[in-house]
Amino acid sequence: MSTHPFHAARDLLLRLREDQDAACRDFRWPELERFNWALDHFDPMAKGNATTALHIVGEDGSEVRRSFDEMTRRSSQVANHLRGLGVRRGDRILLMLGNELSLWEVMLAAIKLGAVVIPATMLLTPGDLRDRLDRGAVRHVVTTAAQAPKFADLPGDYTRISVGEAVAGWLRLEGADRAAEVFVPDGETKATDPLLLYFTSGTTSKPKLVLHTH
Repeated sequence: MSTHPFHAARDLLLRLREDQDAACRDFRWPELERFNWALDHFDPMAKGNATTALHIVGEDGSEVRRSFDEMTRRSSQVANHLRGLGVRRGDRILLMLGNELSLWEVMLAAIKLGAVVIPATMLLTPGDLRDRLDRGAVRHVVTTAAQAPKFADLPGDYTRISVGEAVAGWLRLEGADRAAEVFVPDGETKATDPLLLYFTSGTTSKPKLVLHTH
């Protein structure tokens, strides 16, 4: 499919990034019938691209770098692995990770699968998580081994996937290392399909759900 409208809108904003009035005047939302950001934009741009795509610096000074090419191949592995664990198009994934490599790998993988991501801060309490599981109609949870105990008393028919050390009763994201690096989507993604489901901060009332499409 043609991604020209998407790239044209992006390039206009980049060109006018120091001229807000002109950007507001000239920008038009791209009209796309079908669009999957990871498959239609990221992958074609990333394959064979050795430029750094991700650079994470930890509080202890440790660094993680991945090229675009590494991210496209790894995210395809993660997508294939998640599919093998039962993640399907339209399924909602509660993603509770910090700024770490797995966060970005799973985000890209979920986009490729057509799953819906519910980002969650690791500061959430079990009570907060119960609310998100219920109102978000969560089918899968991906979080660190250290956060897994928060779900111990939160029953439900959702897949539990841990990052890091093995957790009793949880599946592991690390199994993606053995998955294929080529991902084949199960169908087309409509531009109007749901992609991100955010819970607002809830500072003055109960958090509300905000949906973003592809």
